[in-house]
Amino acid sequence: MKKLAIQQLAERLIQLDWMLSTAESCTGGMIASQCTDLAGSSAWFDRGFVTYSNRAKLDMLGVSEAMIVQHGAVSEPVAKAMALGAAYRSETMASMAVTGVAGPGGGSPEKPVGTVWLAWCTDGVVHTELHVFSGDRSQIRLATVDCAIEGLLKRLP
Repeated sequence: MKKLAIQQLAERLIQLDWMLSTAESCTGGMIASQCTDLAGSSAWFDRGFVTYSNRAKLDMLGVSEAMIVQHGAVSEPVAKAMALGAAYRSETMASMAVTGVAGPGGGSPEKPVGTVWLAWCTDGVVHTELHVFSGDRSQIRLATVDCAIEGLLKRLP
């Protein structure tokens, strides 16, 4: 994990007077954990949604079942809906969401192991990226956390 990036993120959110929320599937709360590892994180971190199951995505974030059926849980529309749902349900100005296939199973030709959709919502605007990370389950999850944190840092005003 890149501690400098999380420290920079914290400082920037404090400067903006913004709170952050996270919506995590494949990382299972690792992003929220990195955020709250910093002392004083309650000044800029509001909450994390661990929405590992499809049902959790529906119940906690308001992702539509039809969207999951049509696109799959690991998709750009679902990642975007997760980021928007986290921001809306927590009333935060910034959110990040991740959904992916960490492996070792669960991959397909269309979505191989390592496929991760990331989404960042800043002041109501959502940006998404698709990554295919390599390595084992742990490496994929760690790469996702780093990418999510660095991605939000790049997108803050």
